[in-house]
Amino acid sequence: RRFPTVELRAETFNGPAHVPVPSDSAFLRALLVELRLVDQHVFLEQRDTCTRISHSSVHSVSTAAGELWPVLAFHRSGLIYACVPLVEGSLEPRPPLLSVSGLSQGLALLLGIMDYVSPSRKNEAELKAKVGQLRNLLIQACPLGTPLNTNIRSLSSSFEDIQEMPADKDQPAWRSSSYKGKPQVNVCITEKVKCMQYDQRDVVDTWQVYGAVNCKCDIEGSAPNVTLSLTLPTNAPPLQDIVVHHCVTSVDPAMLVSTSAEPLHDSVYSGPYKFPFIPPSESFDLCYYTSQVPVPPILGCYQLVEEGSQIKITVNLKLHESIKNSFEYCEARIPFFNRGPIAQLEHKVSYGQLDLSREKSLLVWVIGQKFPKSLEVSLTGTLSFGTAGKEHPTDYVCTGNTTYVKLYFRIPDFTLTGCYVDQRSVQIFVPGKPKITASRELISSDYYIWNSKAPAPMVYKPL
Repeated sequence: RRFPTVELRAETFNGPAHVPVPSDSAFLRALLVELRLVDQHVFLEQRDTCTRISHSSVHSVSTAAGELWPVLAFHRSGLIYACVPLVEGSLEPRPPLLSVSGLSQGLALLLGIMDYVSPSRKNEAELKAKVGQLRNLLIQACPLGTPLNTNIRSLSSSFEDIQEMPADKDQPAWRSSSYKGKPQVNVCITEKVKCMQYDQRDVVDTWQVYGAVNCKCDIEGSAPNVTLSLTLPTNAPPLQDIVVHHCVTSVDPAMLVSTSAEPLHDSVYSGPYKFPFIPPSESFDLCYYTSQVPVPPILGCYQLVEEGSQIKITVNLKLHESIKNSFEYCEARIPFFNRGPIAQLEHKVSYGQLDLSREKSLLVWVIGQKFPKSLEVSLTGTLSFGTAGKEHPTDYVCTGNTTYVKLYFRIPDFTLTGCYVDQRSVQIFVPGKPKITASRELISSDYYIWNSKAPAPMVYKPL
């Protein structure tokens, strides 16, 4: 899809350095060359020279009119996702990537398209139908070339509920359809915790928490006003790095400048976290945040030692006493790369059940929905391996004894920060008593416990 208004703006902003976007066929050919999907065995100086080593998805595509930059493109599951973001300024010298706001907008839009298209990539007819609907969906998501809603999956593929002209001049552009019925608001706080644990004296363990507040507001009216508040327990660490949706009408500026890059001090913003907004018609993320929580939810220790032809492993996990002991699921996966299939396994678990994957290269320790009263579980085992074949997993980082345990869990009705939405604090300025539903959850994301008997990739190393 092309936006002539955006191309005209690019010509005005970029001045003499402006390179027009070529025809679709010429652009596709140039992009395939740049992504090394054609002519990959041919040395092309403009692409393969050492000065053009690319560490990101931002490319410079060689066209007949010159180098077209920036082109945001990546290749996933047999499909190419690409867009040409607008640079609001001169291209000479090239501005830093972080200063080009169109890049983050374009990436969010492409990821939204990928999220919408990719589940059906194995069914060709379904994929064709979804790609056919994309043009209509982009009219809603990106009407004049600026992404207004990057959650493509939440949009309607028909135009029946899209108003040609807003009935009310006060209706914002992001409310593309009108709702009729009983008012209701659904709010879900999802926190994800990332963790790297080493169990070594000279290496500091790291963990990070990322939160997102998702809302779906079914409310009548062209521009309904809603106010939602996030609440923290007493003495809880404050929310930081807060990013709000464009529909939020006003917030305390101190809320937005509180950053995790600086150490916590007395002047840090600690609430109240109030968000007045005019909601879009579809589901959307009201805000994102981080927080510096004092402890990770599960502390672990993993030891792997080779003794002759056998490997001995020990895994100890402890749930912190402040964490809700009620999981939807909790399991630890222990991969064995570059070794061949597990031929022999003797093990003992203090709790839960240990399974061996079909390809016999992964142990899955299903802990279940609760830790025992002691809040501690352990696994010991002795393994021996068969001959490695081509079908067995390999990994260039985890070689020898450098390996890890990866945890997967979800705790419903719980957040690590303690953050929650008080349903009584949700204000909706419309007639009728709205139904308000609030939920929260904690999910693991890249939660690693490295073998303490071997060197591991470091996230942070003391000076």
